[in-house]
Amino acid sequence: MLPLAAGLLGAALGPWLARATVRFASRDPGAVPGRARAALTAVVTAGSLAGVAALVGPRPVLAGVLWLTGAGVVLAGVDLATHRLPDAVTFPALAVLLVSVGVDAAVVGSVDRARDGVVLGALAFGVAAAVRLVTPAGLGFGDVKLLAPLGVLLGWRGGGPLLLTGLFLGLLLGALGSLVLLALRRARWRSAVPFGPPLLVGAALAFALAGPL
Repeated sequence: MLPLAAGLLGAALGPWLARATVRFASRDPGAVPGRARAALTAVVTAGSLAGVAALVGPRPVLAGVLWLTGAGVVLAGVDLATHRLPDAVTFPALAVLLVSVGVDAAVVGSVDRARDGVVLGALAFGVAAAVRLVTPAGLGFGDVKLLAPLGVLLGWRGGGPLLLTGLFLGLLLGALGSLVLLALRRARWRSAVPFGPPLLVGAALAFALAGPL
């Protein structure tokens, strides 16, 4: 019943998330998504939330993972459209995830998981920030900030190995996506491509590969 309830929640939130996506992308508070976008967002969100609920189960951290998943839908849409990852979406997702991880540690006793998540989230952010300083053209600062909640999530779920798996999958998907764009002549070798969606999908795949809790 929990995945079904999460799926229904995602379907209900889909039009609202679609509206948030186009408004963040256009920076127009009155922007309205088309019906196709709203329907697609509802389907993607419903499937994603149902999958997350099936993997995590009925425990406090589920609230934070569901929030991050919904935020990821918005972030991916905005980044694909404008090559931006709004702080107004990333930071609340990080805050809710951290609170839910803390509550989960207190209720379920997952203190070691909570420690790993916080440490690896900070480490992922720090390493990415260093890479950004060395090669500004290679990684946007929005991507750097996105790695904080993704690092917390994957670090909490499977420690360093799962975080590395998620990053590897994200890099691989980003490279494959760039090659496809080049083949279709939609980009050139020096063209900037959005890296947020590959990071999000790579983290989601790694989380799914870890299996149910």
